[in-house]
Formats: sequence, C-alpha cells, structure tokens
Amino acid sequence: MKLHEYQSKQLFARHGIPVPQGIVVENAAAAREAARALGLPVVIKAQVLVGGRGKAGGVKLAHTLDEAEELADRILSMSIKGLPVRRVLVDSAADIRGEIYLGAVIDRALRRVVLMASSAGGVDIEEVAAKTPEKIVRVAVDPFIGLPEYLARDVAVAIGLPREHWSEFIKIARGLVEAFHAYDASLAEINPLALVAADGHLRLLALDGKMVIDDNALFRHPELAAMRDPDEESEAERKARAADLNYVSLDGDIGCLVNGAGLAMATLDIIQHFGGRPANFLDVAGGAKADKVAAALRILLADPKVKVVLFNIFGGITRCDEVARGIVQAIEEIKPSVPMVARITGTNKEEGDRILASANLITAESAAEAAQKAIALARAAA
Repeated sequence: MKLHEYQSKQLFARHGIPVPQGIVVENAAAAREAARALGLPVVIKAQVLVGGRGKAGGVKLAHTLDEAEELADRILSMSIKGLPVRRVLVDSAADIRGEIYLGAVIDRALRRVVLMASSAGGVDIEEVAAKTPEKIVRVAVDPFIGLPEYLARDVAVAIGLPREHWSEFIKIARGLVEAFHAYDASLAEINPLALVAADGHLRLLALDGKMVIDDNALFRHPELAAMRDPDEESEAERKARAADLNYVSLDGDIGCLVNGAGLAMATLDIIQHFGGRPANFLDVAGGAKADKVAAALRILLADPKVKVVLFNIFGGITRCDEVARGIVQAIEEIKPSVPMVARITGTNKEEGDRILASANLITAESAAEAAQKAIALARAAA
C-alpha cells in the first residue's frame, strides 16, 4: 500500500526526521488560507500516488495569495497519469542549497534492509543507478542491531556531506530505518533530503517523502490501513482485495485464474513462451472454495481486454471439484461470451473433470497444451 507524501512525512516526523510544517487542503480557498498561515512564498504540490508530478505540472511555486489560490485550483482540476488530484499539500518554499537521496529498501538477495544514499538527489534514483551507479552508497542493516551511528556516519562521509551536517544526517538516517521497521514498510525514501538555508544557517530538511507498506502487515497497523487511497487501485483490484485474492492487472488478452503464486507465475511464463499475452496475475491461493473461485472469475470477465480465460489448477490443498464448482457457478451467474480453457490436476481430478464437462469447457491435460489452446482462441477472437 502506497502512502501519499504528506502521510509519509507525518510518519517520518514521529521518528525525529525534520519535515516542513505543510498543510493539506482539498480546495483552492483553503490553499489560500494555508499560504497565509505559512507565509509566502509557498509550494503547491499535487498529492497523487505516482511519480513525475513536477514534470506533469503538479508542483508549482506561488509568491502571492492570489497565485496560491489560482495554482491550487488548476492543480486540483488535473489528472496525473490517469489519477485525479483530490488534494494538495501547501509547503513553505525552501531555499535549497543541495540535495541528497536517502532511502531504505528490502534487498532480497541480501535478505536485509539496505540504506541507500546519493549526493545526486532530486532526480530519478533509477536513472542514477543505471547511468552512474558509483554515485549510490549502499549499506546493509542488521535486523537485530538496526543502523548504528558509525555506519550512518560512514554513509555521510561516502556521499561527501560536509562534516558540520554529519550529526543531523545520522539522526535522519537512523530515523528513516526506524520508521521502515516500525511500519513494516517495503520502501521508505526521502528525495530530496535538502540542505536548506534558514536564519543564516544550513540544515537538512526532508522536502519529500514516500512510503510503501507491506499489505500483509496491515493487520498490525489499522491506522495505516485507514490511510489507503481508493484511487490507488482499479475497481478490479479493490474487488480482489475484498475477496482476499492476489490480483495484478496486465496488458494482455488471456485471463488467468490459478491457485498458488508460483504456479501463477509459471502460467504467465508458459503463455508468453508460446507467444501469448497474459491479461493478469490472479492467485486464488490454496484451499480456495467455490465462492472464492466464482468471485475471481467475475473479476476476470469484467475486464474488456480478456478474450479467453485460462484455468490452471493443481489440486493439493485446493480440491479440483471445489474449483470446478466455482467455475460452473460463475458461468451460470455471468453467462460469459468468451471461451474458456481448463487444465486441472490433483486431488479429486476425476470429479472436477466431470463437473467441467457439464459446462462444455475446453479442457487440456497439461499447462503447455492449455496455454496453446488459449492463445489460439485469443488470436481467433482478435
């Protein structure tokens, strides 16, 4: 689950990370009052869960109250990469003298949280990693010790931060790692962590923030679950989450309904191997009952891109007859117009085959055969 900038910065502040005292508003008049309260100039920032806000015109500097109101009205009427802007963050403008990237992310190869820092802040870190990887400093964090002070200092030295800012940086870096662990994040980043001139001094300030929370840990954080932005998900993704299904929309035309994440990934690979294009990843998981399978099929069939549905079921914990009943139940309810190919094997396969035969589904004995039949049907429909 992604958090908005203002939400991320609120959580960062709880862990000692200095952030601007911004005000979130949902209309232009409130933006004017926020600018009055903060003092001019101010920055008006669209709050949407996509990158590239600045390039899309979603971040603007206002020097007057009229300008703040006008810019907020303009930004609130925008959609950025398909997402509507429903609120803006009004921050005091900062006199930026330098920018740093600082982030914590899971490195699956190391099986550790890794702190990354770069003196090339304020730009796409992916671009820096691709073109100048030597500018990114990485240190692994011990899960039992956390980020010790000496290691944070090493990072500050490695990115060339002036000595007078080491103490500030250490506090911020350790706070970021603490926040990452405290909220079960998969990503926590500050970009930019800026050197800002204020009252004749330079200090570090987290001007932007981003957090991604592990959905599997939200039961421990009901206050974070309540922050979910419904615009982040498509209608299909919302329905899948409500039905406890693992669903990701893709851009192909073969709808896939599979039990087990590993088998689902393999199914996508098999389809692509034979020249097809999967329309989704959908895992009904082990032990799925008929009602869950029916809910999954309804989600697939609601996608106008889907020209054929492929079922690939291995009956271990999940019984083939239960899955077959779910398929038939959904077909009876929805009366789909697209063809369906089913490959089921494992527990109660014979009963499952008998049930599917009553619905006149196209069957296959192997995943490869099922994929090839689905691809042929999708091409014929196209």
